[in-house]
Amino acid sequence: MKAGKLDRKITIERYTNGGLDAFGEDTEGSWGTFITVAAWRSDVSDAEKVSAGQINAVRMSRFIIRSSVDSRTIDANDRINYDGKYWDIHGSKETSKGRLQYIELTAMAQAD
Repeated sequence: MKAGKLDRKITIERYTNGGLDAFGEDTEGSWGTFITVAAWRSDVSDAEKVSAGQINAVRMSRFIIRSSVDSRTIDANDRINYDGKYWDIHGSKETSKGRLQYIELTAMAQAD
C-alpha cells in the first residue's frame, strides 16, 4: 500500500476511568486522545438496526493504519473520531500489504 492511500486523519480515543474522589465515590471517566494517525477508509456496508423500537441507520467501515507500538494496543474498548462522528471499534487485526505491516480496524457509526 502506498503512503498516498493513507489520505485521512483519524483520532483514536481511549476511555479512562475517573477513579475515586475525596469521599471514596467513583468519579465519571472521560474519553481522551490516544493517537492521531493517517488512515485509509473503505466502506463495508450500511444497514438499519432496530433497537428499543427505533430504526437506526448505521455505516460500517474499515480503517487501515500503520502498525506501531501504540496502534497494536487498539481494541474494541477504544473508538475512532473521524469526520465529526464517533465510530465504535468492533475488530482490530494485523495485516500485511507489501513490505509494511498495518492494522485493520472495523468500526461502526450512525449514518447521516
